[in-house]
Amino acid sequence: MRIGFDAKRAFNNHSGLGNYSRYIISNICRFYPENDCLLYTPSIADPDLFYEPEGATVKQPNLRGGKISGTLWRSFQLAKQLDDDAVDIYHGLSNEIPRGIHKTMVRSVMTIHDLIFMKRPELYKPIDRYLYTKKAQYGANNASRIIAVSKQTKQDIIRFLGVDESRIRVVYQGCNRQFYNRVSLEALQFTRQRFALPSEYLLYVGTIEERKNLLKIVEALDKGNIYCPLVVVGRKTAYYNQVKNYIEKNGMNNIHFLDQVQVSDLPAIYQGSSGFIYPSSYEGFGIPILEALNSGVPVITSAGGCLEETAGKGGLLIDPENQEQMITAITQVLEDTGLRDRLVREGGAHALRFREEQTIPALYNVYLECKND
Repeated sequence: MRIGFDAKRAFNNHSGLGNYSRYIISNICRFYPENDCLLYTPSIADPDLFYEPEGATVKQPNLRGGKISGTLWRSFQLAKQLDDDAVDIYHGLSNEIPRGIHKTMVRSVMTIHDLIFMKRPELYKPIDRYLYTKKAQYGANNASRIIAVSKQTKQDIIRFLGVDESRIRVVYQGCNRQFYNRVSLEALQFTRQRFALPSEYLLYVGTIEERKNLLKIVEALDKGNIYCPLVVVGRKTAYYNQVKNYIEKNGMNNIHFLDQVQVSDLPAIYQGSSGFIYPSSYEGFGIPILEALNSGVPVITSAGGCLEETAGKGGLLIDPENQEQMITAITQVLEDTGLRDRLVREGGAHALRFREEQTIPALYNVYLECKND
């Protein structure tokens, strides 16, 4: 079988969608080497970000003539190239498939990670919201199958895009294998010194944006008189200024923002923490929670929605709008040894559901469904 992948983010995106793309491509190639895997990308910004797996072929447009940009090629010309390349299955890994693919012989699968731009439209610029919606709706109408990364996302796809349930398959995400193993004491000490980490700290990993509620964590630490430091790892948006202003106004010196963190640094940062907190108002899946569970760290996250799916019994669930609940949960995780041990034990067991031995065969079965339709 010839499988084509939208590899743009695998080669160009360091975070969420890039991680998902690399995870899927690498593992499909590893588990099913008998297939030809074609990786379509308009550009490769960082050659060291992703090395194509053995047996895979990278396909890029010829842009030297300057007639069409990489973005337009990916959206409007790729369908013809897929047909010319005799691709059997094309997997759009990030909420879209190329225009015109429904007129070809190529069967298509589209992963939808979330529909935040439809559920929380006020968080997006009008033009971005319009483009994201147009791409998602085209894929929803024309893809052979839709992959939802959580049950919550499946329900959102049905509600907002009107997709018949029979065309949707829930296939959970996984995380990088580097989080499966404990790092050495030397690696922990090296990482602690390199980033000047406190001896004890609570950890937040994720983009610093409003819906992830970092400011609410900071406020809970302040109002609850909790002096345990908070270490923050994530890309800053304009929302960071609100967080920074609160910290400065209230004279807090226990919030540490880390810069220049590489993916390879994260296992030691997770494993050196006393707990992980991720009280997002809305996510499609929440990979940082899975990274924490695999790292043997107790998790505090939001009740309801997909984060409860991802955390399972390894998460202490709260309403992110309820400050007292957050204060109580943080205090319990820091002080109740029995609770910590239970969360770590049950979280580790729950995380096994998301290992590639479970997720990749489930995804491959969707490919076979499409091919045999």
